[in-house]
Amino acid sequence: MPPPSAPGACLTQVLVHTPAHSQMTGALSYWSPAPLPPGTLVRVPLGQRELLGVVWPGESATPPDTALDPAKLRPITAALEALPPLSPHWRALISFAAGYYQRTAGEVALAALPPQLRDMSSVQLGRRLKKLAKAASASVKPETRPTQASDTAPAPEATGASQSVRLTPEQQQAIDQFHQQAGPFLLFGATGSGKTEVFMHCTAALLAASSEAQALVMVPEINLTPQLEARFKARFCAIYGDDAVVSMHSGMTPAQRLNSWLAAHSGAARVVLGTRMAVFASMPQLRLIVVDEEHDPSYKSGEGARYSARDLAIYRGRLEGAKVMLGSATPSLESWYHSRPAAEGGRYLRLEMPSRIGSGQLPLVRRVDMNHQPKSCIISPPLLAAMAQRIARGEQSMVFLNRRGYAPVLQCSDCDWKSECPHCSAYRVFHKIDRTLRCHHCGLSERVPRACPACGNPDIVPLGRGTERLEEHLAELLADLRRPDGEPVRIMRIDADTTRLKGTLESQLAQVHTGEVDVLVGTQMIAKGHDFRRITLVAAVNPDNALFSSDFRAPERLFSLLMQAAGRAGRDETVATQSEMWLQTCQPTHPLYEALKKHDYPAFAASQLKERQQAAMPPFSFQALVRAEARSQEAAQGFLNLASQTAASQSDTAALLAHLMLYPAVPMSMARIANIERAQMLVESPSRTVLQRFLSAWQGVLHSTRSDPSCKGVIRWAIDVDPLNI
Repeated sequence: MPPPSAPGACLTQVLVHTPAHSQMTGALSYWSPAPLPPGTLVRVPLGQRELLGVVWPGESATPPDTALDPAKLRPITAALEALPPLSPHWRALISFAAGYYQRTAGEVALAALPPQLRDMSSVQLGRRLKKLAKAASASVKPETRPTQASDTAPAPEATGASQSVRLTPEQQQAIDQFHQQAGPFLLFGATGSGKTEVFMHCTAALLAASSEAQALVMVPEINLTPQLEARFKARFCAIYGDDAVVSMHSGMTPAQRLNSWLAAHSGAARVVLGTRMAVFASMPQLRLIVVDEEHDPSYKSGEGARYSARDLAIYRGRLEGAKVMLGSATPSLESWYHSRPAAEGGRYLRLEMPSRIGSGQLPLVRRVDMNHQPKSCIISPPLLAAMAQRIARGEQSMVFLNRRGYAPVLQCSDCDWKSECPHCSAYRVFHKIDRTLRCHHCGLSERVPRACPACGNPDIVPLGRGTERLEEHLAELLADLRRPDGEPVRIMRIDADTTRLKGTLESQLAQVHTGEVDVLVGTQMIAKGHDFRRITLVAAVNPDNALFSSDFRAPERLFSLLMQAAGRAGRDETVATQSEMWLQTCQPTHPLYEALKKHDYPAFAASQLKERQQAAMPPFSFQALVRAEARSQEAAQGFLNLASQTAASQSDTAALLAHLMLYPAVPMSMARIANIERAQMLVESPSRTVLQRFLSAWQGVLHSTRSDPSCKGVIRWAIDVDPLNI
């Protein structure tokens, strides 16, 4: 390669993965023998390593008053010119996400690219692209290639597959409003009202309107992807080819993720289905973004940039001129507030579908007052009798408990020893099936001791219950019952423990759908998104814990989870039996359960928003958390408090403190994980702009405070903008 002084050689700015705490917030300077367009993927040396980078116009990480010595600049190793450059819209999305969530652009950009791409040479990438192009060409039959459409009307071949689906008046009205308005849209539809069919019709129309248009459909969890992928492939692959629908989620192999990303980036994939990571997919012709179950907390990342995929979807739609549709039976209070009438300041258009398809009715909600049931009762007699009736009729029941394992803790009856984790502020959970005590936070797993480690008492007993214990208990209670065919009752448990092996979840769900299971026990994995046609009874065993949580979002999450769980019942309109949702609670008159009984989300949302407004909580204010991890709790809190004091003494941050509240540092609810102590500090302001300006100015203070001698034990710190868990 010629030296930097050679004709044609030029200075090039390249983004690489540099975390926020490294203080290298901009692009790094390299030289290349010829100009490279922004967005080009390149391989560059950094220290002793060679990294993937993105050519990036704009600010360099080198201080402006530092003169660059051309002789010391290192050359770009190679440019991956076989790939088209990443689009200006994609780069703008990365820049916005990095700025808003207080991270470096390189960290966000490189995390958004498939991992396998970081290790491929230009030659390897070229071979992969040729292979994919050949496969894509073979998968599209000449007679099914889409024709060019010059207007916005769906092409006949694009809608042919959907003509057999008869839309309800509510579905048709929602689709008509979608085509007539610009959005963004909030599709507020009851469980079983056919929201997915609306998504598919809107997707079909936009894909048919342009031969290059692409759609992004996001779901909150990996286990919801297969069934949605099957429906979209059945609808669109016959029209646009076998590779027209691809998935993107962390459960895929690196090779699968790379193939899906390349298909989306090249435009071969017309529909991308994915979890929150898919919001950063490179889709040059994006025309529609759908966020299903938009209320789900899984859309908020818990590490790295800690971004909200739902909020970035709204921004990306505005940036690229794509329509955005959020969908939920229990929208987040932020989205519900933004979808109020435009005259009141609403920014989203609310599309309502309150009725279930056909004659299916929402389940009747029954509350069992556990104060009047036998002591230590797990399944109340009325609920057990109702389940027995369903089994006798050949119907299915679902029992929901959001806690896996056999019991959350083991206890010694003599000395009160409990199975605490030595590395975390948590108890190790007893798993009876393999006789282990496992910490669900740090992963520590040990065999159950034969006797109390503290006093030697052999009588150590489980306290509380998880799905494993609930499954065992139901097997005992239902042992004498028989199915209509005379066979014993079949109980299945679905949680993170039973679905560890690849393909296990799909196999278990298939057994539920075919009627091989009479009683399904599980965590929130089974409570949302699944279309179980045979379930007519859903029971929540112990939902009260969230009613008295210190987290102000806990009631919203509980109501949403229970509404979603209730929605699994009564989805088959051919079953004449009235479906039911049973709540075993010690607080039967709580307003949350009153609203749930009526399936009245608007009333619940109105009461919650009123409380939030009175307390100046989101969406009426804006928050950020600064979290610190250290060897001791004192060091973590000391670092945060010192940074707060320094902010008050510096002019650029002190002026902003009058418009926001900086709370003292406190331990996190889970104060210690894997022997690392954690503390947090809440920053709150009625103005999003003021909060962002303060956080940007405070970054330098946090960096300088980190190097203070008094903060020697601090390991790392991070900013979480718009946190969901406080």
